[in-house]
Amino acid sequence: MDVKLTFRSREYMISSGMTLRSALLKLNIPVESVLAVRRNTLITDDEILKDGDEIKLVPVISGG
Repeated sequence: MDVKLTFRSREYMISSGMTLRSALLKLNIPVESVLAVRRNTLITDDEILKDGDEIKLVPVISGG
């Protein structure tokens, strides 16, 4: 099975076994621009993605 990443209403299928950071780099999504959520839990970029994971990527918004 693969891992499904959802970012801004787009879905991406990534092979399991890689880190979140590697997956984001492969998709050209800057690591610092998103927060990743798996089963309502925030995960870090060194997390290994497992078969069947569904990860929602939430854009980071900053202001001043």
